[in-house]
Amino acid sequence: MRNMTANSYGFDTLAIHAGSDPDPRTGAVVPPIYQTSTYAQDAVGAPRLGYEYSRSANPTRDALQECLAAIEGGRRGLAFASGLAAEDTLLRAVCRPGDHVVIPGDAYGGTYRLFAKVLENWGLDWTAVPLDDLDQVRAAFRPGVTRMIWVETPTNPLLNIADIPALAGLAHEYDAMLVVDNTFASPYLQQPLALGADVVVHSTTKYLGGHSDVVGGALVTATDDLGDQIAFFQNAMGGVNGPFDAWLTLRGIKTLGVRMDRHCDNAERIVRYLTEHPAVASVLYPGLDTHPGHEVAAKQMQRFGGMVSFRAAGGPEQAIAVCNRTKLFVLAESLGGIESLIEHPGQMTHLSAAGSPLEVPADLVRLSVGIESVDDLLADLEQALGGD
Repeated sequence: MRNMTANSYGFDTLAIHAGSDPDPRTGAVVPPIYQTSTYAQDAVGAPRLGYEYSRSANPTRDALQECLAAIEGGRRGLAFASGLAAEDTLLRAVCRPGDHVVIPGDAYGGTYRLFAKVLENWGLDWTAVPLDDLDQVRAAFRPGVTRMIWVETPTNPLLNIADIPALAGLAHEYDAMLVVDNTFASPYLQQPLALGADVVVHSTTKYLGGHSDVVGGALVTATDDLGDQIAFFQNAMGGVNGPFDAWLTLRGIKTLGVRMDRHCDNAERIVRYLTEHPAVASVLYPGLDTHPGHEVAAKQMQRFGGMVSFRAAGGPEQAIAVCNRTKLFVLAESLGGIESLIEHPGQMTHLSAAGSPLEVPADLVRLSVGIESVDDLLADLEQALGGD
């Protein structure tokens, strides 16, 4: 098998070829879907090529995992049934009851729910702080108890930016680890492991899959030892994705680079439009030079992504009305697909954070900008914001 690493090939080459050697039996250029639960063994204690049961290992999932590691510049990739399955496995693998984690003050609602409603009952403590304020992060640390800093950058849905190298330095100063959820940026736009992170998290449902047809999650580790540790829990806890889901995700990754270029192009046009619209009070996008995290984002991202949020000048009622009036922007949760989506985070993806310190503004609208003809998207926003 070819040695495909970020040092030897460009990103798009890795996305297309890593983990995807032609099938040695037939020459098929696309990895087969090994839709099997178990494998014939050559003798007792001698599984063929190490495969014995598909929870433990499956060739299609292995192909995806190899590709994930290559495009993130990591040592080990691990694929899961969902992003939250990946998060839960990671936290139980490296933390113990009584440990403490620092999380973003505006973390994704599902991540907040995992910490507050599931792992807190297991004995894992957590503190939410604005990660763009290093003094507050340091103040939240409990030396010898804090096990990790959990980072989203950009965050969901407020699109705040965290300084990955600075937070890595702070975490490692206290013998903790830095975990970065790279879902919004994708590895095409941001490489957290190269910036000092220990683990990268993805909901592969989003930009990596890219077509709104598969649910999955992933972890990529900076070291083999950490990868091996998590792999044990991946098998023991069993939250793996099936071979067809792995195949769909691997297929999606092959076009990630070209899709992200269009997502970014379209988002930048839409941001320029929204900043000048009287029905929009403010636009949240790290590509704007007025964004408080713009300079940090410009240093650690190639471009600024396809996610855009804005606050409606007419308040929560207008925000909901705009969501209900779009025709091309589909009113739906999730993000990162080729089609454009719109949602009201307060009542949709972040409802689980309602009433908590992580509650999002009620006048907030989130856009996942797709790859359609941008003039059509602009026309749709014009009629939705104008109320025609």
